[in-house]
Amino acid sequence: MAHYKYDRLSAQDTSFLIFEQANVNMHVSSTSIYKAGHLKTHEGGIDFGRIKKAVGDILHRIPRYRQKLMWIHEGKTAAWVDDHQFKLDYHVRHTSLPRPGTAEQLKVLASRITESQLDRSRPLWEMWVVEGLQGDRFALINKIHHAMIDGTSGVELSQVLMSPDPEYRPAEPPVYYPRPTPSRQELIQDEYERFMKIPFKAMKDFRHYWQDTQDFYGEMSTRAKAIMETFAQMGAPSENPLNGPLGPHRVVDWTVMPLEDIKSVRRALGCTVNDVVLTIVTGAVREFMLNRQVNPADIEFRVAAPVSVRRDVEQGKTSGNRVSSWSVRLPIEEDEPLMQLQALHSITTELKESNQAIGVEMMMALAEWTPSLLTLGARAGGASNNTIVTNVPGPQFPLYLIGAEMEEIYPNVPLMENMGIGIALMSYNGKLCWGFNADYGRVSDIASFVKYIRQSFMRLAGSCQVELSEAFRKYSQDWSRQQPALPKPTVNPAAAAHADAAAPKKTTRRRKSTSSTRKTAANE
Repeated sequence: MAHYKYDRLSAQDTSFLIFEQANVNMHVSSTSIYKAGHLKTHEGGIDFGRIKKAVGDILHRIPRYRQKLMWIHEGKTAAWVDDHQFKLDYHVRHTSLPRPGTAEQLKVLASRITESQLDRSRPLWEMWVVEGLQGDRFALINKIHHAMIDGTSGVELSQVLMSPDPEYRPAEPPVYYPRPTPSRQELIQDEYERFMKIPFKAMKDFRHYWQDTQDFYGEMSTRAKAIMETFAQMGAPSENPLNGPLGPHRVVDWTVMPLEDIKSVRRALGCTVNDVVLTIVTGAVREFMLNRQVNPADIEFRVAAPVSVRRDVEQGKTSGNRVSSWSVRLPIEEDEPLMQLQALHSITTELKESNQAIGVEMMMALAEWTPSLLTLGARAGGASNNTIVTNVPGPQFPLYLIGAEMEEIYPNVPLMENMGIGIALMSYNGKLCWGFNADYGRVSDIASFVKYIRQSFMRLAGSCQVELSEAFRKYSQDWSRQQPALPKPTVNPAAAAHADAAAPKKTTRRRKSTSSTRKTAANE
């Protein structure tokens, strides 16, 4: 190895670069809302200088924030190299809402920031400090390319940027000395040497795997079957109003629910939080389709549910992707919430016993050797589905940014090609925060979809006779006051009647289960 150092992107990290197109942005984003606290200035603004300095003081703990892309083979393999022209002022930005700024105005700003792509000639992140929010609050809007982080590492990253201690104790950061940048020829030479060593590394790994695995032939058979099953499930998603070519504009929305209310429903029904979340989404998608005069029974609607495959030794790493995916069919043909949940519980229980997540993981591992598999692996992880629903557990205690308490954080997942809406959830300090990112041309009335989400949860809670908390009613009142006047939806009676008549009376047919499981990124 030469005197320079760099970090080669994994096949999965590279896949998010390859999938990015003119109207398909592959960055994750979030909007977090804070109490102003001591950051409020005498003039009523926010001390932006303190925030920017605090971010600069911790960058040595997040090396990727001062690294940029350098392609080894254009469109196939890339590396992270230190940015010798790094400027914090470019990445940490300051803006304001017209006072007193409303939640609706913040959502419009978040939509505009989300729809623009990150500059690939610089480190792939931005942080917008937004002051002027009513109630003595401010917001941070973060954008980070998915090539840098997944959901789990994003949560860990947030705890690097913030602290559970309201007392801010600044520390003097080390001086930043960027590492020498390799030439493209040197990168190609290193890549050639790595490629030549692959057979020897494979033999070494194979020998270790043989020694450490009790049922070697059974495990190899399981993994081979998982890959074949993954290939078999690929294909274009069912046609419906939520899927199709994407335009350049995005619309962002969010809502919040008490986490304890979700858990009360989970306990009453003997299922997981993830089952409850998927049931809520099922009810909302069904209502959306009916109001678009589409019969839900005519659609096989699938969601990609990310599954963490991050091992214990990898916990604490704040960069890179270690995620696979399940493909879950939502029973939107079913009207009753309890029947929806029963069907989903059977599906998710079966998936935990199956090898679907292993199949995507294996394809990404093979792509390290054969980059041509990158597109197939990424497609298996999301592009063959109608939407994405990702649920990441966050800290159940308050976090502080220089003493300013974070009240809520709303994540946004990027939209894959032809995917009109993405749903991301994060639990934080007793709240379940829902973030919605949609293509404006497909879901311009996203507030209606969020309304269906809340109604779907209320129907589910009522079905199992769970009384929702006073906090939920307060959140609902606050949410209703923030919403613009919505037109009364037009329901096609024929489509609704046909959907009810076509609804199956039995739950989804179970497939034969196989061994091996993976830990989900969702709360259970």
